[in-house]
Amino acid sequence: MLKDIKNAKDVVLKEKKEVQLLLNRFGEKKFQKNFSAAIDSIFKCKGKVVVSGVGKSGLVAQKIVATFNSTGTHSVFLHSADSIHGDLGIVDDDDVVILISKSGESDEIKNLVPYLKNLKTKIILISGNHKSTLAKSADIFLDASVKEEACPHNLAPTSSSTITLILGDALAVALFQKRGFTKEDFAFLHPGGLLGRKLNLKVEDIIVKGDDIPVVNKNSKLKDVIYQISSKRLGCAVVLNKTKIEGFITDGDIRRLLENDVDVRTVLAKDLMNKKPKTILNQTLAKTALEIMEKNKITQLIVVDKSKKLSGILHIHTLIELGL
Repeated sequence: MLKDIKNAKDVVLKEKKEVQLLLNRFGEKKFQKNFSAAIDSIFKCKGKVVVSGVGKSGLVAQKIVATFNSTGTHSVFLHSADSIHGDLGIVDDDDVVILISKSGESDEIKNLVPYLKNLKTKIILISGNHKSTLAKSADIFLDASVKEEACPHNLAPTSSSTITLILGDALAVALFQKRGFTKEDFAFLHPGGLLGRKLNLKVEDIIVKGDDIPVVNKNSKLKDVIYQISSKRLGCAVVLNKTKIEGFITDGDIRRLLENDVDVRTVLAKDLMNKKPKTILNQTLAKTALEIMEKNKITQLIVVDKSKKLSGILHIHTLIELGL
């Protein structure tokens, strides 16, 4: 087991060294010029970004495409081997093409170049060989060279694929910052899953509404308040006067009342209600509602519309069930 851990740690250390070399490269004027040119070309692109590779480079290309699309850069993957069998039709003359090849000599990718040149498409190459055939054909060269793969035989793409992935991430993030890509933009592209819920879900989408809201009036007897709280299973009741919110009662308020020597038969809702309960607008993000609850150590919130009329009740259990 210790030998396995040592071997695994060696992989991480080797790749760490290569990442540091890439970081150092960002301090070189030539690399800075090429990277900035790549960003500028993609930013000004009127079409889409086509990313192509074969083998491990093809898999890395697909991840870069996914990152581009999720951060606002329209992108598609073109398999280099399939391209010569009709898939080249996805490339338009106003696109930017990113080619990925560790050696810069991949035959499948080299076969693409004449067609791309004919279209006068801007070609960006990510490669570890600046003297390669593809490097000479590309408009912009991004150096993804490594001194050593993490593979003990220095053969399997490991460090090189990591460096290429990092370059892809660097391009994607630099582009979305240049565009002023916002959290709202990100949420629009990620409507599903936990990320989408955190960035997009509004309070009005998850509140208890209508007849399911526990409601009493200020002259309701304690037994009626308890019935509403128990039957609606929200641990609270809203005190209403027609449409005006007059107060809020929680099961905690009732417990505190019972700790005192009082005649419960005479207690009315107005005697134990909170006259200034916390409320939240129905258009508020659910994650913001959770932050308010945690800050104030409460488990329910009254939800209102812009005119301050009751919209519903939000319980913290709903937020927990959604994974927020």
